[in-house]
Amino acid sequence: MAAPEEDETERPRRPSGKKTGRKAGDGSDEGRKGGAGHTARGVSAPQAMRRAAEQLRGLLGRAPESVSAVRPTDDGWQADVEVLELERVPSTTSVMASYRVLLDEEGELVAYERTRRYTRGQVDRNR
Repeated sequence: MAAPEEDETERPRRPSGKKTGRKAGDGSDEGRKGGAGHTARGVSAPQAMRRAAEQLRGLLGRAPESVSAVRPTDDGWQADVEVLELERVPSTTSVMASYRVLLDEEGELVAYERTRRYTRGQVDRNR
């Protein structure tokens, strides 16, 4: 399989100051694409969900309420995380926010942005 070599040359790497070595038995499968919810050298979808929520919590200082979406990308994972931004009484008027979180192949947060603010009681309308 030549795919791992192509992936390494196509995607520029930024130094993060963190160790990038892998532990024995960490569940990674070097050079594998797809299958069982993994990307190349990556984490599973459930692991990506947990890591997105944990790392966003560290940045915002607020506990995520849920992960509403997770999908693989060419460079890792993208997750949408719902966060309580302003608690109000009654709770249906509390202000929530949806954040889009991008993770690299190892599950490390590389970017995030708030994509939406809404009240907890708000219902999306399908058109």
